[in-house]
Amino acid sequence: MYANKNQRVVIFLFILLFLPISLFSQFDIKWMAIGSLHNWYSSIGSEIEHGFQPIQQYGFQWPAIYQYQDMQAARALWIGCKNFNDDKGNEFPYRVVHVGPRVSGAGEFFPVDFKMVSRFEPPRVYVDGAISFQKSVDNNAVDPTLKADRVIINKTNTLNGVTMERKIMQFTHPYHDNYIIVEYRFTNTGNVDEDAEIELPNQTLEEVYFFFQYRLAVCRETRYLIGNATGWGINSMLDARGDGVKIDPPEENFRAQYVWHGKYPAFTLYDNIGAPIWDPSGSAGYIGAADTVGRLGSPQFVGIITLHADKSPTDSVDDPTQPSTTTYESSDAPETSQNDPYNKVKMESEYGWMRKGHMSPRHADKVEPSGNFTEPKGDPALGTPGGFSACNGYGPYTLKPGESIRIVLAEAASGLSRDKCIEIGRQFKQKQISAKVKNEWIMTGRDSLFQTFRRALYNYEMNYDIPKPPLPPYAFYVNGGGDRISLTWELYPDGERGLTGFEIYRARGRYDSTYQLIQVANAEDRSFDDTKCERGVAYYYYIVSVGGEIPADARLNIPKDKLRSSRFYTQAYDPTTLKRPAGDDLNEIRVVPNPYNISADADKLLFPGEENKLAFFNIPGQCTIKIYSEIGELIETIDHTNNTGDEYWDCTTSSDQIVVSGIYIAIIIDKQTNEKKVVKFVIIR
Repeated sequence: MYANKNQRVVIFLFILLFLPISLFSQFDIKWMAIGSLHNWYSSIGSEIEHGFQPIQQYGFQWPAIYQYQDMQAARALWIGCKNFNDDKGNEFPYRVVHVGPRVSGAGEFFPVDFKMVSRFEPPRVYVDGAISFQKSVDNNAVDPTLKADRVIINKTNTLNGVTMERKIMQFTHPYHDNYIIVEYRFTNTGNVDEDAEIELPNQTLEEVYFFFQYRLAVCRETRYLIGNATGWGINSMLDARGDGVKIDPPEENFRAQYVWHGKYPAFTLYDNIGAPIWDPSGSAGYIGAADTVGRLGSPQFVGIITLHADKSPTDSVDDPTQPSTTTYESSDAPETSQNDPYNKVKMESEYGWMRKGHMSPRHADKVEPSGNFTEPKGDPALGTPGGFSACNGYGPYTLKPGESIRIVLAEAASGLSRDKCIEIGRQFKQKQISAKVKNEWIMTGRDSLFQTFRRALYNYEMNYDIPKPPLPPYAFYVNGGGDRISLTWELYPDGERGLTGFEIYRARGRYDSTYQLIQVANAEDRSFDDTKCERGVAYYYYIVSVGGEIPADARLNIPKDKLRSSRFYTQAYDPTTLKRPAGDDLNEIRVVPNPYNISADADKLLFPGEENKLAFFNIPGQCTIKIYSEIGELIETIDHTNNTGDEYWDCTTSSDQIVVSGIYIAIIIDKQTNEKKVVKFVIIR
């Protein structure tokens, strides 16, 4: 039985009341969300398990236009050194400060600065006069000289005297928008938060390591479909490149760790690599994928590549031996929780992780020694209760007061397109291809991720001087009318620079569905009327500015194309519909569809993407609609006040329960005349 709306509110309030206050006080977060990869970042310095949301998988979303693509379960940043003396004269053979994977960083990391800067003021999208949802528009500054399109600047002091500064950058170049670059600078400043009333001795930090952990689980949409434990990453397959454990092909000569959806042995209905969606009811009502064609729900490959690591504080050349530690550790090992910067025994064990070196064999090779990942037989959990986290340690460095180390990483995601996931998944479900062939397609996502790694490396080597797309429209207005949906847009003062035109895209039913190009507009155009719409159907739009050509680049697998602004600047997340004038004859009121049959062709007899939607057409502009069951029980009351002739019902009762099959009665009461009209309709489930 599922919780109804009121029960869910109570549960949410319970969570708010009983979660520790300190947890919320430590988290100021900002989203990086202008490319196809979205992630949130915290002022404390890393993104911990459950973070600011009590959800196991939250963040690292790709492709982010679709719901529930989250792949981040937890992260951590630990900074450790040897022979440390604190402000009270205590000596620590090993001193480690932590944020994540399960500790908040409170009392160890002290936020100093956290702001977002954009190359231009964020655009605004309006649907029927109201501003549409956008993940991140809380920019504190605009800097037109930025090389990236958006930057988050984060600075924290730490209990061991190291100040961490990170610059998180995203680009909207259409072939560089699925990775986020993070530049770290770690400086021995001796500073901590003023409120902590701690003044550390001026000391050289010996054998310092900067240690990152990534607990990744691909992906949230299929967590309950395949198995709850997959949300913890119990089935995550981890692999690496550039660690010296194996000789990698020359074209894979980079330093990276990456993850994909491996075999989950507990699921035996069919081969679950890529998590084909056959029965969405298996999601326990939590996500409930709408399509049942067999779409591959977890085709993503995600990973982290090292772009640069200083050789020493006095030599800023890239050190190819860094990270010096690349391991995979049990995500539920004792070292991953209850971390304490005063527990000498535990810190010695944690420091041992940091300097462990390169683990051999790699996780993927330990699970499948044959290397045959398309016909897997091993269990990625290797006997652990929650799978493994990828770990990278950089060091050891000696940092004198004032000295610093710079490390640059890129977080990336790629894989099969949604259309290809539908095509391959359908073929597998219908037994037109074997599990092996399906898995061969999924493993091509690794090649796509590696290509993304190479593009990130190129961008870094070019000092981020890749071509910039034209500016998107400054404002995008979507307004539903009686016989058309009108789209208008405004430009920035410099918006015409490099502009050659616009492209307008539209989806039906859901914002996270297939978009079709419906209009190619000229550079001087500022409006378009979409007259090819159906009454009652929800429509979503976005517009992109089109600029100059991108030359083909075979090394980076970039075809000849045109620069386009990011869709995420102008994506409308709210729907609009054709809106008819209010009806003036109660006898013309219609219920559509009637009968409502869940088994009907959704594109012909139902509203696409909105399977539980019914419409009341030609109703008075101001009226009340009371809906009764066949036995006369009032199950829902709709207050219609928008002066149009259309109103919609999601087939749920006032208690948020989906109605069952039967005959229903609607009484429409005109508020102006008090006239009533009784209509009957049938629902078949």
